[in-house]
Amino acid sequence: MTDRDKKEKDIIDKDLYEEIDEEEMYILVQEEKKKALERAAKEKNEKTRPFPKWIFYLIAFMMAAAILPNTLSIPAFDFLVTSAKLSTNDEISDYKRSVVTIKAGESRGTGFSISDEGFILTNHHVVEEETRVSVSFPETGLHEAEVVEEMPGVDLAVLKAEGKDFPHLPLASETKFSTNESFSFIGNPLSFSGVANKGNIIDYTEIDDWNRPVLMLDAPIYRGNSGSPVINADGEVTAVVFATSRNDDFGRVGLAVPIDYYYEESENPLP
Repeated sequence: MTDRDKKEKDIIDKDLYEEIDEEEMYILVQEEKKKALERAAKEKNEKTRPFPKWIFYLIAFMMAAAILPNTLSIPAFDFLVTSAKLSTNDEISDYKRSVVTIKAGESRGTGFSISDEGFILTNHHVVEEETRVSVSFPETGLHEAEVVEEMPGVDLAVLKAEGKDFPHLPLASETKFSTNESFSFIGNPLSFSGVANKGNIIDYTEIDDWNRPVLMLDAPIYRGNSGSPVINADGEVTAVVFATSRNDDFGRVGLAVPIDYYYEESENPLP
């Protein structure tokens, strides 16, 4: 720990909760997002002109119309605009193939495949008290899965999906980063699926009820991002998003479990 380590004293939101409803508007936003991505891909293939700014503004406007009446705290909906940009990147598109939507009872969150055999890493609180859950891959759809390992002390769990030859993300051998290092992450925030975004690692921080530090992130993290992989510039997962909090110096921040804790706590960690 360094002098930069900050003590979190405010309430930590493990559910990453933000109010949202208006189902009809949500569907409309999804349709506009799909159209925007299709147009972006077409323009990229034709190599005629850059991604039109009006599409980003349209997405942001539609998202604002869906959420603003109930959640004025979400800043400008840049996360959806950024996702539209990032999703045209080949590497990000490849990462998305390994990120799943998890449904466990009333809980909904994110996880990501860490082997071709269907082992999936997520947060323990996403699947807590559930033994069998469903996971949805972008390409192969819905799979039944079993909770095969629980690590509640570091809010991690491992699932095993039924099937084989799954796409997967490589894990970093250790949690290593520089202050304000950039990263990308993919999750299922605010009832959307496969939303890519980016942020910066601020530093380690200490939080109540944990006896070890976690990563503090400057990133747009909301409900549904629990279990999202923090992916470094080498395409490796270096941490797992699990909560948000308020920090006196940085305001609203994301919190992530270092991948080191997975190696330390798992009975049979995958490389």
